[in-house]
Amino acid sequence: MRMLETRWGGNAMVYVCDISTGQKLYLTFQGEQTTVISILSAPGQQQQSSQSFRTGAWTEPPQVLRSPQGIFITLQTAQGPRVIQVQGQTLQAASSLPPLQQAEQIQLTEAATMPGLSEIPPLEPLPPMTPLPAMPPLQMGNMSLKPMEMRMGNMEMRMGQPLTPAAQTGPRRNFCSQCGAPVQPSDRFCSSCGHQFDP
Repeated sequence: MRMLETRWGGNAMVYVCDISTGQKLYLTFQGEQTTVISILSAPGQQQQSSQSFRTGAWTEPPQVLRSPQGIFITLQTAQGPRVIQVQGQTLQAASSLPPLQQAEQIQLTEAATMPGLSEIPPLEPLPPMTPLPAMPPLQMGNMSLKPMEMRMGNMEMRMGQPLTPAAQTGPRRNFCSQCGAPVQPSDRFCSSCGHQFDP
């Protein structure tokens, strides 16, 4: 039985194929070990999973088959046929092949090297965040609310500052502090409830 040459110019034999949109499968063997790497790329994210299987040396190039049951890698090795199943990013040895009447063979091509973490293509940068528009002032009756500032009647409050009269020209009253009835700055008593205002 002829063994497949494992090295060309010092590099391990590597095969690669596309098994779905954005998902590549890499296969290689060295000694008794077959290594499978699955790389799934999507905008803004990338996932890699790898698994090594003790299969024995390959006697023929591997085959990758797509069936209704999933993706299967078939290996002819010195220790007999081996099957590896790929389900998403999960790689596992299978005891046997399922019925493959509707299986499609996926084309494998030779690759120069197995990808390492440093050789995975860089992620596409995410678009910059758009700043939020300025909040418009909120108006409710004689109360207005702006970012970092609030006004109610003749009182105003700013972030980090105490509640102060809007004008410093003297005491102004627009409503009774007891019953809320409207009053004039010159009133000394509330015409509604009789409350006496401080001078």
